[in-house]
Amino acid sequence: MNVVHNLALAYSIVAFVYFAILNSVYLLLTFLAWRDMGAEVRARRYLALDEMFRSPLTPGVSVLVPAFNEEPVIVESVRSLLVLRYPRHEVVVVNDGSGDGTLAALQRAFDLAPVRLALRDLIPTARVRATYVSRAHHGLVVVDKENGGRSDALNAGINAARQPYVCVIDADSLLEPDALLKVSKPILDDPNVLAATGGTIRIANGSRVDHGRVVEARVPTSRLATIQVLEYFRAFLVARVGWSKLNALGIISGAFGLFHRSLVETVGGYWTDTVGEDFELTIRLHRHLRDRGEPYRIAFISDPVCWTEAPEQLATLARQRRRWQRGLWEGIRRHLRMVGNPRYGVIGLVAMPYFLLFEFLSPLFALGGLVVTVVLWLLGSLPTAYFVSFLLVSIVLGLVLTTAALALEEFSYQRYRRWREIARLLAYAVLENLGYHQLHDVWRTLGYVDILRGKTAWGTQQRRGFSTPDEAPAVPGEKTPS
Repeated sequence: MNVVHNLALAYSIVAFVYFAILNSVYLLLTFLAWRDMGAEVRARRYLALDEMFRSPLTPGVSVLVPAFNEEPVIVESVRSLLVLRYPRHEVVVVNDGSGDGTLAALQRAFDLAPVRLALRDLIPTARVRATYVSRAHHGLVVVDKENGGRSDALNAGINAARQPYVCVIDADSLLEPDALLKVSKPILDDPNVLAATGGTIRIANGSRVDHGRVVEARVPTSRLATIQVLEYFRAFLVARVGWSKLNALGIISGAFGLFHRSLVETVGGYWTDTVGEDFELTIRLHRHLRDRGEPYRIAFISDPVCWTEAPEQLATLARQRRRWQRGLWEGIRRHLRMVGNPRYGVIGLVAMPYFLLFEFLSPLFALGGLVVTVVLWLLGSLPTAYFVSFLLVSIVLGLVLTTAALALEEFSYQRYRRWREIARLLAYAVLENLGYHQLHDVWRTLGYVDILRGKTAWGTQQRRGFSTPDEAPAVPGEKTPS
């Protein structure tokens, strides 16, 4: 019995140290983010977007939209992409063997005509059945192919792309009008070094959407979506800004990322045997460029914004987070030799160990350590001072970091202008740390089970479509992501 007690006590101490290191890393990232945001706010007036829009040097971009059973959202999403403020861009929609009316909706809305396009074959994909161009919109191409998954659809889009850069977004996402200009700005600043950039993802649930644009940001009415707003603040405005400053950004989100097309082709396109293709590709680009000894930057730009629909059902969110856990492991496993390897600089010595220890393994310490510590304290095996210190490090400091991320959002962008909405987000910052984080760790623990079972499927996700709070929602449709 003493052995079990001593092991439990040691486990609690390890969890305490784990939380202390994790939150210290987040404090550092928060400091870097605040410093960077201050400089960005001051520089925002000098972005010269009008000059970029008129400049012949602004590189062309192909916007890639993989679509599988996206009938409720695809038309409005494509419309918003066609009217982006950018001097030279095309939209390439890849219908990945949808079983619903995705292709038919595109044909009706954009007057598609079948054509024989010359597609490159540098990246192998599932068979392309047909290609279309729009009679009404010169910059729209639709590729209809057999189902091969999201990565395969993106690879088909890369093969079809005619511009030197590709921007990858989700079909259920809406880009702000200047988003492409802003995310491509670093390319003009340093075209020989910039390999990829990514922008901020925000939650569109509850916001007013008009003709493919978010015209008024609102806090979602859904409790679950509101908590995800806070998660996204912390993930994008803090973590990714901080990692980008260290040139150790581990992921360019699959919902909004810009890549040099030839570089992606050189490394073989997206890996099709993972559900975390965005994380894996970003790490592979780091590895490829480090192995070649080339100077490069993979940057995150916080101002360009992509709006997406967040899950509002627990079951759907649970499947998403279990899938993210699997994707994280698949990327780490494929590039395990980078972990702790000085050859790969900060990405190998700091970022990859962080992803392994503090992202992938976090449920083992965050959830298990909290449960064991509470039980030991209730049994009288731990002094109250230690227990309080544990709660301060594991929960209260997390609340402080979430509040700092919210404050950073209000300082930098002020998307939510109503005090009632700010107060609601502050209240949910407490709920997130007391209950939701623990539930999230349960889902990620179930992700371990999926890994051991060799699960490969994406799972289903229900789409409501983009609607304003004053409109009736679109008819829900079941979706299995590509």
